[in-house]
Amino acid sequence: MLGFEEHVLVTLMEECAEIAQRASKALRFGLDEIQTVETGGDGVTSNRTRLTREVNDLLGVCQLLGIEYGDFAATEAKKAKVRYFAEYAREQGTLHGS
Repeated sequence: MLGFEEHVLVTLMEECAEIAQRASKALRFGLDEIQTVETGGDGVTSNRTRLTREVNDLLGVCQLLGIEYGDFAATEAKKAKVRYFAEYAREQGTLHGS
């Protein structure tokens, strides 16, 4: 039997998996694609919105664990790191476009 903290940690893992799945859909079909009812979507919500919802769900779970969002310096540092490696990938010829 799990305690509350373990339950929330499992939920954290599930949310990360859901973010990965939504990011995969956005990569395959585009951020602005709307999944049809026939393919399991609602016919209204874009992949961008679905991904945003999943990230917000993750942030809620993080807060339950006492991991608060809002460390601006760390967030900016991560964005800089992603941009740095994107430029490196561009130089290597594996990333194209903006």
